[in-house]
Amino acid sequence: MGKYQNEASILLHAIGGKDNIQSVMHCVTRMRFVLIDDSLADIKAIEDMSITKGIMNQSGQFQVIIGNDVTQFYNDFIEVSGISKTSNSNTTSTQQTPIQKFMSTIGEIFAPLIPVIICGGFILGIKNCLDTITFCGYTLIEIYPFLVGMDTLLEIIYQAIFQLLPIGIIWSVTKKMGTNQILGIVLGIILVYPALSNTTDLNFYPYNMELMNYQSHIMPALLAGFMLVYLDKLFTKITPNVIQIIIVPLFSLLLSTILTYTLLGPIGITIDNAISSIIWYCLTCPFNFIFGLLFGGLYFLIVLRGFHHLTLIIDLQLITAYDGTLLWPMIALANIAQGSATLAITYLQRKDEKLRKENIDACISCYLGVSEPALFGVNLKYKFPFICGMIGSAIASVISIKTGIIAASIGIGGIPGILSILPKYFGHFFISMIVAIIAPFILTYILGYKQFHELSFVAPMKGKMIPLSDVDDQVFSQKLMGDGFAIELDGNKVIAPFDGEVIMTFPTKHAYGLRRSDGLEVLIHIGMDTVQLNGEGFKCLVKTGDLIKKGQVICEIDSDYIKRKGKSLVSPIVITSRHQFRLLEDKENILEVI
Repeated sequence: MGKYQNEASILLHAIGGKDNIQSVMHCVTRMRFVLIDDSLADIKAIEDMSITKGIMNQSGQFQVIIGNDVTQFYNDFIEVSGISKTSNSNTTSTQQTPIQKFMSTIGEIFAPLIPVIICGGFILGIKNCLDTITFCGYTLIEIYPFLVGMDTLLEIIYQAIFQLLPIGIIWSVTKKMGTNQILGIVLGIILVYPALSNTTDLNFYPYNMELMNYQSHIMPALLAGFMLVYLDKLFTKITPNVIQIIIVPLFSLLLSTILTYTLLGPIGITIDNAISSIIWYCLTCPFNFIFGLLFGGLYFLIVLRGFHHLTLIIDLQLITAYDGTLLWPMIALANIAQGSATLAITYLQRKDEKLRKENIDACISCYLGVSEPALFGVNLKYKFPFICGMIGSAIASVISIKTGIIAASIGIGGIPGILSILPKYFGHFFISMIVAIIAPFILTYILGYKQFHELSFVAPMKGKMIPLSDVDDQVFSQKLMGDGFAIELDGNKVIAPFDGEVIMTFPTKHAYGLRRSDGLEVLIHIGMDTVQLNGEGFKCLVKTGDLIKKGQVICEIDSDYIKRKGKSLVSPIVITSRHQFRLLEDKENILEVI
């Protein structure tokens, strides 16, 4: 039995069952569903799952953020649901707009390639450290000759990943589009064939065909892949079944190769060069700080819209054209900034053991380049940490772009990303990282301290907390007035649980309605059947319309008198507004609105 089979069963039921799933796949942190009817998904049930970090409905996909264990969760989900992995190649919703379909397709093509691209960048970073960091005028491989072999091995791996990347791109295109994947691999090999070091001419008298090596090029590979898919489907459709195994691969591969070298490749190179030139100008012009401010500040809005995969393509093109990229360092800083905002929330909520653990896990993941748990599990939930992270990212990005920080490649998009930075820029990137850590933390702490202090909910009385369902009164135990909890009062005072307003005082002084600034309304009912005492034993200290402060005494109680009259001191505290909430383990702040 898989680790997550129970959770997978719950998700399957909450998402509307197998019959509501058109297709499902996963990326680095998310389960990506195309549902037949999104309205059948039980949002609250999914959000209540302990493994769920958040939900997005984006680009025609219903996305459930799982986190680092998404691959294992996906495998368990496939086993539980009985959905075949081979049936999930088409994860494009029929309800998507053309732009949504394009972005979804690009994202799904590059998603399987991201881990190996990050791995390649990390390896290049280590190699650069071995080759360029000096001590007393000598590099590490000059000081330690045994590292020469390691340096060569790292070079081989890096070159295999990035020089031969078109193979992976075309394979991923064919996988996504549901056509012959081995043909995609072969076409990719043709585009990066080692013998084509520069250009080779094929003589088709009286014409010559110029064959170019497309190593490291992105757009020619994408165009070639889509052409192969089109031709494969075309010939499959028009060719009799008995000869398909010969005709389809032969003509699909041959025509794709010819069209790529004569038309698609040159067009792709032109597009590559145009995009690279425009972006490089924005990154290096005298007013590049404006670009840095906007890109650094708004990057995670791009992520939320699902457009961030385009930055991956741009980064790869810049690396090919200019042997480095100024864009990717800002992406790494944006991740760090969101992680720092989460760190501040972790500190503010440090007294709640459950939240503290969840926040720490999300923060660490974000610092290591996986931002979704922090983004959807923490920062977007409270909103202001997300904004503080954007502000910190914008400041750090301006420093990065003005100091000309260049990454040799894409790497881990967080603190370890420094290894992908060219060593001569380590100092500048370190300063940018410090800003990306400190600025969001301080901003989030200042805003969070004020907000959490104002919107905290303390226990309105001393005593043992018990579930509302255990109260000996059906009106309360069946939650007819609303959900909440109860306290068996031990003392003689009832205090305001938050800053707010008194909206109701019962004539018999045993019940009080309070409202907080965010609209949260609560009924504090002191004891059971105490209405029969007609106010005896109670001293009301507030009236309707009064503004109250957290901790202010609103009622004094003669507990001994109430006990002598045979009345229970179990006191329900009921949330009468429509707010959802959860009880906390924090002894000072016992309730949080969610």
